Amino acid sequence: MKKVIKERVGKVISDKMDKTVIVLLQREFAHPLYGKRVRRRKKVKAHDRANKCQIGDIVKIIETRPLSREKHWRVTQILKRMK
Repeated sequence: MKKVIKERVGKVISDKMDKTVIVLLQREFAHPLYGKRVRRRKKVKAHDRANKCQIGDIVKIIETRPLSREKHWRVTQILKRMK
């Protein structure tokens, strides 16, 4: 059985912790019964080994083994830099 690797793209909303950033993930889908577009938001903590991410950056994160109690995502790439 092949393991599915979860990758998400989100926006950094906090970089105050050492080697950790909070990433806002947004998704939009059609309601199964009514068809209206529904938006859902989720905040996740991601490991930023080099402390390069800044607030406003668009980053790609990947799921990894648990690194702490709440942190099980890792930043793989900064897609768009905020000035």
